[in-house]
Amino acid sequence: MITQDNDLTNYTRLETYNPEITEALKENFGEVLRGVGEDTDREGLLKTPERAAKAMQFLTSGYQMDPKKVLRSALFSEEYSEMVLVKDIELYSLCEHHILPFFGKAHIAYIPNGHIVGLSKIPRVVDIFARRLQVQERLTHEILNCIQDILQPLGAAIVIEARHMCMMMRGVQKQNSVTTTSAFTGQFRKEETRSEFLNLISANLH
Repeated sequence: MITQDNDLTNYTRLETYNPEITEALKENFGEVLRGVGEDTDREGLLKTPERAAKAMQFLTSGYQMDPKKVLRSALFSEEYSEMVLVKDIELYSLCEHHILPFFGKAHIAYIPNGHIVGLSKIPRVVDIFARRLQVQERLTHEILNCIQDILQPLGAAIVIEARHMCMMMRGVQKQNSVTTTSAFTGQFRKEETRSEFLNLISANLH
């Protein structure tokens, strides 16, 4: 039986932040707000610098994590040697050029070579690299190279589809533009295997 506690009086939000970094970023965000002409003493902005400081630490928390360690923690010996695909992995990151979000989906596959990895670790690796200041092109290769280095598969593949707020909110202001990047190693450099992967990520199988 599943029970749900609807009493929120005991609700505790578990968040951990470096107090020195939080204080420094808080001051900086306050200066930014004042620099654009805002009054940081008005009610709606009293806690905004601190909230922004904590948000920035969360959005860049990937710098403090080791994606290779994450993959090594869940490696299993297995003779399965067909394609393993995890698709539609939600992805949120910050463009390093304007510190504006870009978001979308990653599709990742590999062909095992004696080892498989716990499926949840692949989206976790995506998050670790995405929670850094990024460009989509580098993000694509960092994820692929990490999987290739640790799993040593017969091949690995990744496609990322993302929308960039720096294109949608400013600059050319193209609301429907989608940027797609891809990278392949090993068996996925062969047209037949790559085509199977691309067909699978475009198919509605669920």
